[in-house]
Amino acid sequence: MHTTAHPLAGQTVTVRPTAALYSYDTTDPIQFRLEDWHDRVFGQSWMRYEGHPASLGYAMRSAMGGLPTDNEVVYGKCDRGLGHLVHVSEIQDGAA
Repeated sequence: MHTTAHPLAGQTVTVRPTAALYSYDTTDPIQFRLEDWHDRVFGQSWMRYEGHPASLGYAMRSAMGGLPTDNEVVYGKCDRGLGHLVHVSEIQDGAA
């Protein structure tokens, strides 16, 4: 569990998805409103959050795109309002 907020929490960052987010059909850069580390937002690892759409989406993306299966993932929303998880390695600007 992360004990402090992600350095970019509350900011809009540019994300370049390794594999397309489930509400997008592209790996083009996307503006992403980063809320915080997933485990700080939901109180548990994304790997243990059964039935959660963002966690399921990240599990599929990590398998398709070779993303790490660690807890260095943040939760946030894109312009379509749906929540997503992205790995810190997919954030193009700012601190990881």
